[in-house]
Amino acid sequence: MPSTGWMWIETSIESFILSPDLINSVFPVPTQAYLKISLAQQRLFLIENSQVLFECPVSTGKNGAGEIYGSGCTPRGWLVIKAKIGADCPENSVFIGRRATGEIYNPQLQAQFPERDWILSRILWLGGLEPGKNRYGAVDTLRRFIYLHGTPDAVPLGVANSKGCIRLHNAELIHLFEQVTVGTRVFIGK
Repeated sequence: MPSTGWMWIETSIESFILSPDLINSVFPVPTQAYLKISLAQQRLFLIENSQVLFECPVSTGKNGAGEIYGSGCTPRGWLVIKAKIGADCPENSVFIGRRATGEIYNPQLQAQFPERDWILSRILWLGGLEPGKNRYGAVDTLRRFIYLHGTPDAVPLGVANSKGCIRLHNAELIHLFEQVTVGTRVFIGK
């Protein structure tokens, strides 16, 4: 057991699934399910009662891990889903400023706007839970507009290449969107 007092459970995905009892005592919310995003593995895990219910590859910040506003890094630590956006939108719907544009992503649209950071299908907007680390001031995750969001399916996942958000392929994001609620905790770490 690490000296920080965290309880670790050894499973098929090794030592980063935290005890649900410990999680609830530190960050109590109505559900025991939480997301774990591994920066080293570039994978997302939906975990409930120490069981992996869903997993998929992701892409996190190209600039690595970090919390400072404007860094292009993916924040670490405990976060929470603050908003779910796009529930009734078609797959590949394009979002700008958290609003659906009415466009549906396709190769022609990509060619027309080659510099866009494509935010597609759904948005799970994250807020920090750790004051001074990922909440408030220059490290506030919510104000940094850090999301889990869809990306074009041709974009490779499993490598850090985003501007700080967590990118998923669209079908996997839509599936995950239906499995989580506002208030679901998210842990981002190694």
